[in-house]
Amino acid sequence: MTIMNDIYNDSEMTIAEHFQELRQRVLFSIIIFVIATIVNFAYIEPIVAFLQLPADGIKFLQLGPGEYFFSTMKISFYLGLILSSPFFVYQLILFITPGLTSKERLIIIPLLIASVSLFLFGLAFSYFILIPAALKFLISYGADLVQPLWSFEQYFDFILVLLISTGLVFQIPILQVVLGLLRFCSSSQMLAIWRYILVLSTIIGAVLTPSTDPITQLAMSCAALALYFIGIFLMYSVEIYFLKDTN
Repeated sequence: MTIMNDIYNDSEMTIAEHFQELRQRVLFSIIIFVIATIVNFAYIEPIVAFLQLPADGIKFLQLGPGEYFFSTMKISFYLGLILSSPFFVYQLILFITPGLTSKERLIIIPLLIASVSLFLFGLAFSYFILIPAALKFLISYGADLVQPLWSFEQYFDFILVLLISTGLVFQIPILQVVLGLLRFCSSSQMLAIWRYILVLSTIIGAVLTPSTDPITQLAMSCAALALYFIGIFLMYSVEIYFLKDTN
């Protein structure tokens, strides 16, 4: 059976059959996650080396027994979630689409795919822009007085928090589209409150960045504000093409 047949199969199923299908898809997703996590742990050294690249020239210390081991397990776990997330979304699409109308499929399926894509873009933005900017500031500040020797665990906690928080911030356009589809607000109403969003984006930048440097907070705030305006454009497009017949 092809993928398209899986997605657009509208045959009726009993409640028991739906639960059976859900259990199978959840089981498949867990298996993929476990495999991804194991593979990550098997190749943890190049992964750690890649994550250490933004902290060029910094020496890391293991301050307690098992610190490196438990940190690598944590990295493998979160990376396993990230790598298996597209498969999770694919299984979710296969499960929910038989009960959707053709118009709902045109909205929900791209929305799920866009959510995963934006999260991955958020990770890339964090790794290539936010993290280097934050580390450059933190390393240079007081470099003449203090020798930078960092805890391995604390560094990777910092990296993981910033990566995940940025990925979540990149979900702002998805949240806006969902709110619009639920008729909680419109694109014009979203645009009218942009001044309040400017203040809110500043707060988001301060709360979600694990460091206190102004550069990282400013970059996060600008990203949140830009994503908000992108969400307004997407919501306007949804209103034109999908909601105009139901107004």
